[in-house]
Amino acid sequence: MPKVSSVTVPYASYLRVYEPLAAFPEPERDHWARYARRPERPSYQDELRRSLADLVPTPPVPVPVHESGDAFVLESDGVLCVCPWRTRLRGWQAMGELSGQLPAPVLDAVLPPVLRRQTAADYEQWLARNPDARPWIRTSTWQVPLHWFVLVADEERSYDRGDRAARSDGGGGGDVAGPDAAPVLRYRTPMVEARRRVARGLKTLRDALDEAPLIEGLVDVGRWLEEFHPRSLVELDYGGLVHAVSADELDEDHSAADVAEGIEALRVGDGEGAGEAYARLVERWRAVRHLQFAN
Repeated sequence: MPKVSSVTVPYASYLRVYEPLAAFPEPERDHWARYARRPERPSYQDELRRSLADLVPTPPVPVPVHESGDAFVLESDGVLCVCPWRTRLRGWQAMGELSGQLPAPVLDAVLPPVLRRQTAADYEQWLARNPDARPWIRTSTWQVPLHWFVLVADEERSYDRGDRAARSDGGGGGDVAGPDAAPVLRYRTPMVEARRRVARGLKTLRDALDEAPLIEGLVDVGRWLEEFHPRSLVELDYGGLVHAVSADELDEDHSAADVAEGIEALRVGDGEGAGEAYARLVERWRAVRHLQFAN
């Protein structure tokens, strides 16, 4: 499949759910079974490039006209698991979040109000016909949301510095050969473990704190996880953020361990220990977010 560009898009991280093939109804199940047998499949970078290319025409195309037939695929313990892209659905959802991310004049210049209104109307009509629709992928720009780290454990961390002769891109896109292969930092965990950690984390946070963004985020992601098959896999992938952080910083990044340490400190009443863990996280991720505004 041709790529839109070879330029690396460096700013997005991902939370993905891979469902076992058996969780999909026919004829979708057959589609993904055939798709998984393809010798080559696109990567997350291909999806981003296509989306950015759609913003170049006049008027821009903020949401694909047709839903993507692509997915990320992996095999776990002999079970084929699939994470559909659902690019059109995610595009609609992202449109709804733009007003809080960009100043109104900038947003109007990039995506004129009449185009946004039509896109919102199209989504409402589609959602009326598909009320149970949900994405398999959540995306965050210039950060990994801290509540995502509650779902995983440090021992599930996998970091490839990208200096091997070949690597898997972690997103079903096939092997990328050559010494210049990009680094990969990701966590994968069984759905049952992710849900258990959400429940335990919420109990501790609610017992220790009256209110916090971490609690709100964890409630939201916990509800999302309940939508999927219990034998699914959950993947937290740094995605393109690995291009914005040095290899040494990635090597030292154990954010999941810091989050777990902070929650455990709260559970035993160690406010000082929780504060130290939180300070490490804030310092690490503030530095990454600031790159968004760097010249």
